[in-house]
Amino acid sequence: MRHLVSLSTLAAAVVLAACSKTEPAPEPIRAVRTMVVSTDSAGGTYEYAAEVRARTESRLGFRVGGKLIRRMVDAGATVKAGQVLAQLDPQDLRLGQDAARAALSAAQANYDQSAADYKRYKDLRDQGFISSADLERRDTTLKAAQAQLEQAKAQASVQGNQTAYSTLVADANGVITGVDAEPGTVVAAGAPVVRLAQDGPRDVVFSVPEDKVNLVKALAAQPGRFKVRMWGSNETLAASIREVGAAADTVTRTFTVKADLDGEASKAVRLGQTATMLVEMPKTVGVNKLPLSALKEEQGQTIVWVVDKSSMTVSPQKVQVAGADGNEAVIAGGLKAGQIVVTAGVHVLNPGQKVKFYADPAVAAAKSSAAAAANATAVSVK
Repeated sequence: MRHLVSLSTLAAAVVLAACSKTEPAPEPIRAVRTMVVSTDSAGGTYEYAAEVRARTESRLGFRVGGKLIRRMVDAGATVKAGQVLAQLDPQDLRLGQDAARAALSAAQANYDQSAADYKRYKDLRDQGFISSADLERRDTTLKAAQAQLEQAKAQASVQGNQTAYSTLVADANGVITGVDAEPGTVVAAGAPVVRLAQDGPRDVVFSVPEDKVNLVKALAAQPGRFKVRMWGSNETLAASIREVGAAADTVTRTFTVKADLDGEASKAVRLGQTATMLVEMPKTVGVNKLPLSALKEEQGQTIVWVVDKSSMTVSPQKVQVAGADGNEAVIAGGLKAGQIVVTAGVHVLNPGQKVKFYADPAVAAAKSSAAAAANATAVSVK
């Protein structure tokens, strides 16, 4: 009987324990670093990696197809206008030229014969031996022979040009920046063989993300906003935007921008030289700036934690970020001067959580030492 009572008592205790709710442990009061929001001005400079390129870069190829038997230049070679760059096997082209010349000779002989026949038949008609219809037939034969002769001349001229096209020459002074075909390759008409960067103006080419394209276009009309710093140099060169890509690159999804170096600066830079494009932003007055560590992304929105000094609790507040100025975020809206914002540890906070201001141990120790020294001085004076 005693065992039955004990078991029933134990079962009742288990049921009561299961029904009772365990009180959650209170959240700890976290020490947070903070700063007081103040009105400031923002500007800054964007930096983009850039490269110096020729204003005009041509891909040169043969105007006829054939087997490449010789290439006279390599990448990096400096060439002059009219210099021979490569050579195709001209044998088939020369045979075609010989055939065209033979056809021209045949057409010339046919024309000469037709002209002589027409002259004789004209004399006979004038003497009344033949009719005008017979003379008209000879006149038609002469005109056909003349047309065939002109066709043969044109064909011979074209075939002569084709033979000349077996030699690839530079059409301007410049530098060979690339080679696309080697001797022994059978190339089609128009296929690139070498790339020629022509002497002349130089462009500084860089890429910008899609959200900065409109900004670059707007700043392009303002002088002095774009400067170039060459690799290994601290000096900057003035530049102006010449072209902004109309479509994004299919791989990087960025837009290509070409800047023109002003004045004699373009002659001092080298092709392929690495550079940095500096885009100076206009000053914006009346904005707030916070450390980047103060921002948090939540459900696609940017928030900061604002401290209520009376209750020492935090609450989230949405802000609008206009950009960055160094290691600080430029806040265009959502904050007021005088608000206290958490600048570190934002990822561990919850709405309404109790906080306390972080005290640097070194600063606290210094204050304690100063206070102790002041007390010791006061005691000694007494």
